[in-house]
Amino acid sequence: MKKIVLTLVAMLTMTMANAENEDNNTVEAANAYDMRVNMRKLAVTLGLTLDQMEAVQDIHHQFCNEMMLAAQAEGDERTSMVEQAVKKDVRYMHYILDDKQYRKYLLLLNTTLYNRGLR
Repeated sequence: MKKIVLTLVAMLTMTMANAENEDNNTVEAANAYDMRVNMRKLAVTLGLTLDQMEAVQDIHHQFCNEMMLAAQAEGDERTSMVEQAVKKDVRYMHYILDDKQYRKYLLLLNTTLYNRGLR
């Protein structure tokens, strides 16, 4: 009888630990899609004017919203939503930024996506 109870307790403990790890993995995956950045640092890094800064802020806010929606999607749909969000963001940024700023922005964006495992 003791062995049965100890076995059940051990199985219950392992199940709870596994469920906790799944919750942690879900939170970490959702955090990977959180693309918020410090806009002042981005503005300084890219050398933005005030007009550019406002436009970049609006575009980036929209990009963050689209990425959070992608985080909630499943499998292949998630991948396509991320790709669409990135393409849209890059297209809009190319319109706002000059060539030098745009190249630097692409470098930052691609590095961020790669480091978060989204590319």
